[in-house]
Amino acid sequence: MKNLLFIFAMACGHLLTAQTPHSHAHQRKIVFPDIPGYQTLSCDFHIHTVFSDGSVWPDIRIQEAMKDGLDAIAMTEHLEYQPHKADIPHPDRNRSYHVATESAEGKDLLVINGSEITRNMPPGHSNALFLEDANKLLVEDSLEVFKEAQKQDAFVFWNHPNWTSHYKDGMAKLTDMHLKLIKEGLLHGIEVVNDITYSTEALQIALDHNLTIMGTSDIHGLVDWQYDIPDGGHRPITLVFAKEKTKASIKEALQNRRTIAWFRDYLIGREEFLLPLIRASLLVSSASYKGDTQVLSIKIENNSSVAYTLENLGEFSLHAHTDLIDIPHHATTEILLKTLERRASVELRFKVLNAVTAPKTHPEIRIAVKVGE
Repeated sequence: MKNLLFIFAMACGHLLTAQTPHSHAHQRKIVFPDIPGYQTLSCDFHIHTVFSDGSVWPDIRIQEAMKDGLDAIAMTEHLEYQPHKADIPHPDRNRSYHVATESAEGKDLLVINGSEITRNMPPGHSNALFLEDANKLLVEDSLEVFKEAQKQDAFVFWNHPNWTSHYKDGMAKLTDMHLKLIKEGLLHGIEVVNDITYSTEALQIALDHNLTIMGTSDIHGLVDWQYDIPDGGHRPITLVFAKEKTKASIKEALQNRRTIAWFRDYLIGREEFLLPLIRASLLVSSASYKGDTQVLSIKIENNSSVAYTLENLGEFSLHAHTDLIDIPHHATTEILLKTLERRASVELRFKVLNAVTAPKTHPEIRIAVKVGE
């Protein structure tokens, strides 16, 4: 009997050891490399708690953000929509931010004061970030509320422009009022990604009108449940390329449109920031020929949280892949290249299929490889 118990214990120990490499602990934490001249900051600028129509206390949002390895979050409760006010009356619309800030004390997480301007279409819903006092945005006129946000030097972006409650066809459309807001400098960004939706029309609006590309969770319940994080999913976020990790620097980056949205392992943004991020993520760790063959082994390390899907556009065919190559996150992938003759250097050329710079447009990258390094 003792022997059986010993064997059983050893088997359990073996199973636990075997599962360790597949732990989600490392996968959950969002990690992206810096790009030349900027720090890459992971941010969620649209979240809710019980202080508007969310299901959790603000400290839970802090705990979730810490588990996800975020650099910054914005507390963006609805200004006008207060379904819990009978149970949690709070005349101060800054209260959620204050509670979250207290919860984040001593943690490496920036908490930004924001609010969701909640109006019928047009203009629909918009988030105002970096507010001094959210209470001053409680004005009746839908244009004046944006002007008050401007007085506070807020950064304002249009929320879920593809929301089917506003547009039954799910197509983001600019109204005359939105054009006016953009023209007068009252609207600065647009959510291309919101929660579980991506809007190619919103991306085109951002490009056509020089708006900042945003990706947010708009979380109301639990992040883990909404995005299957225990099973390898991730919340949608905005990657911000800031000069330093401060609120002022994040605001400057947003104002200058240095962002990428990350959504279901897709990267959506302008090419001038996407290409440097992809290059910083994929690093050649070694390149050498297999024995006396003309088959070149190239090992590529992916030091980011996104799993890349690449299409080979180079002059050489592949030995162990089709033209499509999956590069898992936080892993090393070996590519076997048939170079026909032994070379001192080669150039890899790929289309990045899970990166988008415009509707139906994927960026191309080139990676210089020196054999023997």
